[in-house]
Amino acid sequence: MSDQLADFSTNPFDDDKLHEECGVFGIYNSKDAAAHTVLGLHALQHRGQEAAGITSFDGAFHSRKKMGQVAEKFTNQKALDELPGERAIGHVRYSTTGVSSLTNCQPMYAEFASGGFAVAHNGNLTNAAVLKRQLVKRGSIFQSTSDTETILHLIATSNFRTQTDRFIDTLRQIEGAYSLVALTTKGLFGARDPLGVRPLVLGKLDDAFILASETCALDIIGAEYVRDIEPGEVVTINKDGLKSLKPFPAKNPRPCIFEHVYFARPDSLVDGMSVYNSRKNIGHELAREKPVDADLVIPVPDSGTPAALGYAEESGIPFELGIIRNHYVGRTFIEPSDQIRHFGVKLKHNANRWHIKGKRVVLVDDSIVRGTTSLKIVNMMREAGATEVHMRIASPPTNNSCFYGVDTPEREKLLAAQMDVEAMCKHIGADSLSFISIDGLYRATGNLEGRDKKCPTFCDACFTGEYPAPLIDHEAAKDEQ
Repeated sequence: MSDQLADFSTNPFDDDKLHEECGVFGIYNSKDAAAHTVLGLHALQHRGQEAAGITSFDGAFHSRKKMGQVAEKFTNQKALDELPGERAIGHVRYSTTGVSSLTNCQPMYAEFASGGFAVAHNGNLTNAAVLKRQLVKRGSIFQSTSDTETILHLIATSNFRTQTDRFIDTLRQIEGAYSLVALTTKGLFGARDPLGVRPLVLGKLDDAFILASETCALDIIGAEYVRDIEPGEVVTINKDGLKSLKPFPAKNPRPCIFEHVYFARPDSLVDGMSVYNSRKNIGHELAREKPVDADLVIPVPDSGTPAALGYAEESGIPFELGIIRNHYVGRTFIEPSDQIRHFGVKLKHNANRWHIKGKRVVLVDDSIVRGTTSLKIVNMMREAGATEVHMRIASPPTNNSCFYGVDTPEREKLLAAQMDVEAMCKHIGADSLSFISIDGLYRATGNLEGRDKKCPTFCDACFTGEYPAPLIDHEAAKDEQ
């Protein structure tokens, strides 16, 4: 199969989204550790579909990493037999740093004098390139282009004696966003960066402790949600139980607000809040802020559905599934000529024209990135006979790149960075276009007074350009230009 054909996906509504980098899972003291890790990663598949990996320990380390999705690579007995032991960590990947290759797949493993160490990382280190140059000068040899490998080299070169102290010493040197799970000969580590940008939760299943990116990974194995790992917290899990360490000075947490807009599964809790409720609240706020006289509210599947429900409830406009998604279409089996690319939109999603014809419709989507998706959807509604098409977006304009573990186009490719709302509306062909305000988004996620400019409670840099963690590599690269 040619690269061109392999790269053509019949998923036209998802290719214009921001993509989370990764999901992580760890479990200690379970005879079904590998099977539970597979299931946990399956629940976290939305956080990364490029590659998956699991490392287990039964006196020796065992690792299996594959390109592709969990269900394709890990759901047979042979895969589980290759991962024995009562503890394991796993990772699903969507690359933001490093090329797409098996070399960059996680968990990453190294053999230290103190024993083996495997680590899986969700997030992005904003000083990895600077640290890498320093490490290479001191003799380190890197085997990948992933920022996660930097963590292993820092542990290897630390002057502290115990693995716990080496791990914390490493965390003191890195900047950016991270949720980490690590597997050692003694047990598990879990860690969340001091700002808490990326999520990490703690669960319990009988006598087993579990760490995961989202609570949906606990639900799938019947585990109890205990609490979130706190920003700046390090947990050690071993035969003596769980120990919590707070090695960093306290900071005002800044978890990623886009987890509530799009990244997390709607059935998850993120920082104690129901994602589904947050998204419905966003729809309520959006309807109050940006009302429109229309006949139907239609979600852009699937991520726009909760917000569309909220918009319909608040506005009193009927909710309808005006776009029907075909869940059984993967990659196309025919050569992607321009004509076939046009058909590809209808292979994956089709307008429910009998409900749309002659109607004024409100389309609710979670975001606009490049604008290519919105243009296709508006055109689809026109072709189905809609008399008016109004777009309502459940986030503010995305006009800045993310450097904390999200695959964001360069700023010049973000539509909102190049056009004002009126020009964007004309570009996508809608009758009107409106976004929720940043204050409305904050109100929907529990901050009833809106955004506190002096002390915001989320990382919202993709909307405001205010980056809470230093962009050391980015600034260094600008200086070199």
